[in-house]
Amino acid sequence: MVIESIQNPRIKNLLKLQEKSRERKKQGLFVVEGIQENEMALEAGFQLVECYVCEELFLNSYKIPNGNEFHVTPTLFEKIAYRGTTGGIIGVYKSQSKSLTDIQLPENALIVILEAVEKPGNLGAVLRTCDGAGVDLLVVCDALVDFYNPNVIRSSVGTIFTNQFLSADKNELVDWLKKNKVQIFSTFLRDDTKNLYEVNFQKSSAIVLGTEAFGLSDFWAENSDYLIKIPMKGKVDSLNVSNAAAICIYEAVRQKS
Repeated sequence: MVIESIQNPRIKNLLKLQEKSRERKKQGLFVVEGIQENEMALEAGFQLVECYVCEELFLNSYKIPNGNEFHVTPTLFEKIAYRGTTGGIIGVYKSQSKSLTDIQLPENALIVILEAVEKPGNLGAVLRTCDGAGVDLLVVCDALVDFYNPNVIRSSVGTIFTNQFLSADKNELVDWLKKNKVQIFSTFLRDDTKNLYEVNFQKSSAIVLGTEAFGLSDFWAENSDYLIKIPMKGKVDSLNVSNAAAICIYEAVRQKS
């Protein structure tokens, strides 16, 4: 059987999962588009619930691991896919969640913390940098964006599945960092703020970043070991959070290597 109509109950639910965070949270499910992204989700151990395949577009040899496969027409697939390079497959997976008690840090760990990140594209870009740099953990505090938003998965190029990530209360997070002897570096402007290139990341470190619009809250200034800044030589005084994260992360990696 090939599904043709967007009014099909399964297709209507798929669209709900794509569009509404509350549906993803309520059902404990999320949507993954693309051959590479689906392969990465499966390799990471995410449970595939069902998938929708357009045979005319799905020119790939890997086997879908269970029987919950539904075929759709090219016309319908065009309506349910976010982008034309999806490769003819859309998967629905069970979400996973971790807490701080689940995390075992390696020696000399590197952690990235984002406060109140709003834009899915920014979170996805930071996940991509964390993958490239080998960051051990990404934590979002005061989360305003859904990790399983399709735009996060898309902009991360599937690296959401290669990273260890979670949401946490900032008070609990600070206690956990101190318990694990992780030094906290927060990007915060104050008289005692140090240049990024003048601090020492060689021990276990957490880098904390806020939004471009508002920066970090005073909470992090009061609970950090060091306040840091990226040298700015132009007329603007801030960078996009994903760019700032990349600069800080790779300086920490350079010092640790």
